[in-house]
Amino acid sequence: MFELHPRLAADTRVVGDLPLCRVLLSRDSQYPWLILVPRIAQLREIHHLGEADQQQLMRESCAVAAVMEASLHPDKINVGALGNLVPQLHLHHVARFACDAAWPGPIWGAKPPQPYSEAQLEPQVALWRERLAGVDGFIPAQ
Repeated sequence: MFELHPRLAADTRVVGDLPLCRVLLSRDSQYPWLILVPRIAQLREIHHLGEADQQQLMRESCAVAAVMEASLHPDKINVGALGNLVPQLHLHHVARFACDAAWPGPIWGAKPPQPYSEAQLEPQVALWRERLAGVDGFIPAQ
Protein backbone atom coordinates (compact mmCIF):
# COMPACT_ATOMS: atom_id res chain seq x y z
CA MET A 1 0.00 0.00 0.00
CA PHE A 2 1.26 3.49 -0.90
CA GLU A 3 2.33 5.68 2.01
CA LEU A 4 4.01 9.04 1.78
CA HIS A 5 7.49 9.09 3.30
CA PRO A 6 7.38 10.85 6.70
CA ARG A 7 9.84 13.55 5.65
CA LEU A 8 7.80 14.39 2.55
CA ALA A 9 4.66 14.45 4.68
CA ALA A 10 6.31 16.84 7.16
CA ASP A 11 7.80 19.17 4.53
CA THR A 12 4.78 19.48 2.23
CA ARG A 13 1.02 19.87 1.92
CA VAL A 14 -1.07 17.66 -0.36
CA VAL A 15 -2.53 19.57 -3.30
CA GLY A 16 -4.24 16.61 -4.97
CA ASP A 17 -3.78 13.58 -7.18
CA LEU A 18 -3.10 13.02 -10.83
CA PRO A 19 -3.73 9.58 -12.35
CA LEU A 20 -0.32 8.27 -11.18
CA CYS A 21 1.09 10.84 -8.78
CA ARG A 22 0.23 12.69 -5.61
CA VAL A 23 0.95 16.41 -6.02
CA LEU A 24 2.56 18.14 -3.05
CA LEU A 25 3.43 21.76 -2.32
CA SER A 26 6.70 22.36 -0.51
CA ARG A 27 6.32 24.34 2.68
CA ASP A 28 9.42 26.41 1.76
CA SER A 29 8.03 29.77 0.68
CA GLN A 30 11.24 30.91 -1.03
CA TYR A 31 10.45 29.05 -4.25
CA PRO A 32 7.30 27.93 -6.09
CA TRP A 33 7.89 24.22 -5.58
CA LEU A 34 5.68 21.25 -6.39
CA ILE A 35 6.60 17.61 -5.92
CA LEU A 36 5.13 14.59 -7.72
CA VAL A 37 5.14 11.24 -5.92
CA PRO A 38 3.94 8.16 -7.81
CA ARG A 39 1.36 6.37 -5.65
CA ILE A 40 3.14 3.01 -5.83
CA ALA A 41 4.46 1.31 -2.69
CA GLN A 42 8.20 0.88 -2.18
CA LEU A 43 9.10 2.73 -5.40
CA ARG A 44 12.62 4.18 -5.47
CA GLU A 45 13.64 4.76 -9.09
CA ILE A 46 11.98 5.86 -12.34
CA HIS A 47 13.36 2.82 -14.17
CA HIS A 48 11.57 0.56 -11.67
CA LEU A 49 8.27 1.69 -13.18
CA GLY A 50 6.75 -0.22 -16.07
CA GLU A 51 6.94 1.49 -19.44
CA ALA A 52 3.35 2.75 -19.34
CA ASP A 53 3.87 4.28 -15.88
CA GLN A 54 7.16 5.83 -16.98
CA GLN A 55 5.30 7.53 -19.81
CA GLN A 56 2.49 8.59 -17.48
CA LEU A 57 5.01 10.08 -15.04
CA MET A 58 6.55 12.08 -17.87
CA ARG A 59 3.11 13.30 -19.02
CA GLU A 60 2.24 14.40 -15.48
CA SER A 61 5.63 16.03 -14.94
CA CYS A 62 5.33 17.96 -18.20
CA ALA A 63 1.77 19.02 -17.36
CA VAL A 64 2.84 20.34 -13.95
CA ALA A 65 5.83 22.15 -15.45
CA ALA A 66 3.61 23.70 -18.13
CA VAL A 67 1.15 24.97 -15.49
CA MET A 68 4.02 26.44 -13.48
CA GLU A 69 5.46 28.11 -16.57
CA ALA A 70 2.13 29.53 -17.75
CA SER A 71 1.12 30.86 -14.34
CA LEU A 72 4.46 32.12 -13.03
CA HIS A 73 6.59 32.96 -16.10
CA PRO A 74 9.83 31.83 -14.43
CA ASP A 75 13.29 32.09 -15.93
CA LYS A 76 13.63 28.30 -15.61
CA ILE A 77 11.70 25.26 -14.38
CA ASN A 78 14.02 22.83 -12.61
CA VAL A 79 12.85 19.22 -12.48
CA GLY A 80 14.82 16.72 -10.46
CA ALA A 81 14.51 13.26 -8.98
CA LEU A 82 16.91 13.32 -6.05
CA GLY A 83 16.57 10.84 -3.27
CA ASN A 84 19.59 10.86 -1.02
CA LEU A 85 17.55 11.77 2.08
CA VAL A 86 14.13 10.50 0.97
CA PRO A 87 14.45 7.24 -0.95
CA GLN A 88 10.79 7.23 -2.08
CA LEU A 89 10.64 8.27 -5.74
CA HIS A 90 9.59 11.90 -6.02
CA LEU A 91 10.12 14.57 -8.67
CA HIS A 92 10.77 18.15 -7.63
CA HIS A 93 9.41 20.91 -9.88
CA VAL A 94 10.85 24.28 -8.88
CA ALA A 95 10.14 27.53 -10.68
CA ARG A 96 13.35 29.55 -10.64
CA PHE A 97 13.81 33.26 -11.07
CA ALA A 98 17.00 35.28 -11.55
CA CYS A 99 16.00 37.19 -8.41
CA ASP A 100 15.38 34.16 -6.15
CA ALA A 101 17.37 33.41 -3.01
CA ALA A 102 19.66 30.80 -4.58
CA TRP A 103 19.98 31.87 -8.23
CA PRO A 104 21.85 30.67 -10.22
CA GLY A 105 22.88 27.79 -7.96
CA PRO A 106 20.84 24.87 -6.70
CA ILE A 107 18.24 25.54 -4.01
CA TRP A 108 19.39 22.73 -1.70
CA GLY A 109 21.52 24.11 1.09
CA ALA A 110 21.62 27.63 -0.35
CA LYS A 111 19.42 29.20 2.32
CA PRO A 112 17.57 27.82 5.34
CA PRO A 113 13.94 26.97 4.51
CA GLN A 114 11.41 29.73 5.15
CA PRO A 115 8.13 27.91 5.79
CA TYR A 116 4.84 29.48 4.83
CA SER A 117 2.85 30.58 7.85
CA GLU A 118 -0.41 28.67 8.26
CA ALA A 119 -2.21 31.82 7.10
CA GLN A 120 -0.12 31.81 3.88
CA LEU A 121 -0.11 28.06 3.30
CA GLU A 122 -3.83 27.44 2.80
CA PRO A 123 -4.22 30.15 0.11
CA GLN A 124 -1.15 28.76 -1.70
CA VAL A 125 -2.58 25.23 -1.69
CA ALA A 126 -5.93 26.55 -2.95
CA LEU A 127 -4.18 28.54 -5.68
CA TRP A 128 -2.29 25.46 -6.91
CA ARG A 129 -5.50 23.42 -6.86
CA GLU A 130 -7.11 26.06 -9.04
CA ARG A 131 -4.13 26.20 -11.40
CA LEU A 132 -4.00 22.41 -11.76
CA ALA A 133 -7.77 22.04 -12.25
CA GLY A 134 -7.33 22.02 -16.03
CA VAL A 135 -4.81 19.16 -16.01
CA ASP A 136 -6.37 15.93 -17.24
CA GLY A 137 -7.25 13.64 -14.35
CA PHE A 138 -6.39 16.07 -11.53
CA ILE A 139 -8.43 15.53 -8.35
CA PRO A 140 -7.94 18.15 -5.63
CA ALA A 141 -7.36 16.88 -2.10
CA GLN A 142 -10.12 17.45 0.40
